[in-house]
Amino acid sequence: MPTIHPVVDEGLGNSAYLAELGDGRALVVDPARDPTPYLALARWRRLRIAYAVETHLHADFLTGSRELAAVGAQVLAPRASRLGFAHRGLEDGQEVDLGGLTLRVLATPGHAPEHVSYLLLDDRRPVALFSGGALLVGTVARTDLVGPGLTGPLARAAYRSLHQRLLPLPDGLGVYPTHGAGSFCSAPVEGERTTTIGAERRQNRLLAADEDTFVAELSAGFGSYPPYFLRLRDRNRVGPELLGSDWRVLPLLPTDRVRDHLAGGGVLVDARPVAAFAASHIPGAISIALRPQFASWLGWLVEDTRPLVFVLDEDQDRGELARQCRTIGYDQLAGELAGGMAAWRAAALPDAQLPLVEAEQLGDQPGVVLDVRQASEVADGHLPGALAVELGALAGDRLPAELPRGRLAVMCAHGERAMTAASLLERAGHQQLRVVHGGPQDWRRATGQALVRP
Repeated sequence: MPTIHPVVDEGLGNSAYLAELGDGRALVVDPARDPTPYLALARWRRLRIAYAVETHLHADFLTGSRELAAVGAQVLAPRASRLGFAHRGLEDGQEVDLGGLTLRVLATPGHAPEHVSYLLLDDRRPVALFSGGALLVGTVARTDLVGPGLTGPLARAAYRSLHQRLLPLPDGLGVYPTHGAGSFCSAPVEGERTTTIGAERRQNRLLAADEDTFVAELSAGFGSYPPYFLRLRDRNRVGPELLGSDWRVLPLLPTDRVRDHLAGGGVLVDARPVAAFAASHIPGAISIALRPQFASWLGWLVEDTRPLVFVLDEDQDRGELARQCRTIGYDQLAGELAGGMAAWRAAALPDAQLPLVEAEQLGDQPGVVLDVRQASEVADGHLPGALAVELGALAGDRLPAELPRGRLAVMCAHGERAMTAASLLERAGHQQLRVVHGGPQDWRRATGQALVRP
């Protein structure tokens, strides 16, 4: 059995895999744009990455296959992807001799029309299945990311892929999906990221359904997703630009440059923690706290064509911020405010505040509670009388008509998304805003009152 190393992006909910081929070489399945973790792992294991393998055109991140090709890897991808950069296009049933091991292509359309899975064979014995989005832990990846007219046909294709190509494989075969917990491409029911054919046969309720029920239940689980998903398939087909040597560097910008940026309609993203933004921030800044989910919300709320300026605390990781931005194709990183908010205040420039309140304090002051969690979260329980509007619906110039103009207490599960929502509302002219530190479960525990379920 070859050694397989997962490389997990917790924020996007995805896993790439580095598989050792047993002869000093390795292959990487579905690498993300930054090649650093794969190259570092290969160096540690004294391996050369010989292959970069793609299961499909990704909608949620830019591929790293071009980066690995630049250091000597051969790119393997579905022929139907029609990649615009050097690769070996593969079709159903083809096999690639890896020198002792064999990689067999299984056409598994569903999550995407061109989707393939890869069966790794050792002496003709199946030892691993790299399933991409065709089979996940407890579920199947969504089929609505290519186009609305293809959602139903792709769901039926996913059913056939499972029952004709994957479920006949041995029960003990390890399954290594690309998408997992936290990915907007899926909605896994478990936190595990790998599984086996047998475990899915026993536990994955979608696999026990007939085709019509499968399509209905799969489609019923589709929630909203970031609009950048609509752009990345095409960028991955063409091939993302190579990163170069200084892609992690954020230029330092003096306060007058930042003011000019704002005056010209530029976007200012404040990536500091929620409490710091609440205490003092630049009017018009969008709060997106730097955490594993930073990229998802940046891609949901900000256009990728607009230059970005950032506000950061001194101890925050600039390289991690740049990595997350570039992973989803945000390359116009103009820089960061030199000296942070201390420099802004030292220049006697205006700042703003957004008060934080604890969940148990909500009953002390009148106003509407605005719950900005995803619809699936709200369905699990919300405060009585709360108005539910997903955070993603607050992006753009036109806010939802149902938003009241009076006092609003903005809530999510912890506070980060609520602060992002409040910053968007503040930009749009809303006043009398408060941000809840905590979520519905904190309110329930503090008050002893029950949450409402639709």
